[in-house]
Amino acid sequence: MEWKIVVDTACDFREIPNKAENVIYERVPFSLQIEDKVFVDTLDLDIDKMMEEMYASSEPARSACPSPEAYLAAYRGAKNVIVLTLTGAMSGSYNSAVIGEKMLKEENKDVNIHIIDTLSAGGENDLYLLKINELIKEGLSFDEVVSEMKKYQENSKLIFVLEKVDNLVKNGRLNKLAATVVGLLNMRMVGEASNEGTLHLLHKVRGEKKAISTVVDEMIKAGYKGGRVVVTHRNNEDICRKIQDKLREKFSNIEFMILPTSGICSFYGEEGGMLLGYEI
Repeated sequence: MEWKIVVDTACDFREIPNKAENVIYERVPFSLQIEDKVFVDTLDLDIDKMMEEMYASSEPARSACPSPEAYLAAYRGAKNVIVLTLTGAMSGSYNSAVIGEKMLKEENKDVNIHIIDTLSAGGENDLYLLKINELIKEGLSFDEVVSEMKKYQENSKLIFVLEKVDNLVKNGRLNKLAATVVGLLNMRMVGEASNEGTLHLLHKVRGEKKAISTVVDEMIKAGYKGGRVVVTHRNNEDICRKIQDKLREKFSNIEFMILPTSGICSFYGEEGGMLLGYEI
């Protein structure tokens, strides 16, 4: 096979829509540990069960990134390999992917491989996946795909809405002071992925309606003009539909895709959370 697109499970697509014929899609899973139980973020993971166990436990839950060996196994068997990982600012997945690349080059120095630290998660990673597949479909060379993706990454963003932030606080991904009122008094946290790949709080807002209007306002302020949107959610498709409707009041022909979150994005986005990637 000529191409492989390899992702960790911060990408939510189980399959690539309209996948190019010469592409194999490989998902390398995170693992989530809740007390003595380990949940692997594979296609058959019971995410509802995992979340129930997580909220029932008084202990901090932990995530573990894929190993270099897992990446190496996913890389094998293609001439050209493009890799997407969860932001390196929040996970060791990117570093594991790079070590796996070195191991692959020892086996086959002629393989082409490029690893993208997305500096993001969820919907923005899914945007990248769709774009890579489209570029391959267009018949671009490996170097051309890499060049185009570097440009694309500069013209996309992630915005998120969280209703719960227990795991982010417990795992040190979010400052306790910044999270004190989330979950109280119907408050939501609206934030974005920073240029460094960290979570950046923009607003604490009360109620779903205010969260939706804040998301749309922030997107437009960032330069959104009606490009593709991919939004992932944990049991909250309703807010996604309302954001879609609000955007279509301003931009009539939006390509807007809604997906349930993977295990790792459910783990950090938590119940009611949504992560929206968009083109600018």
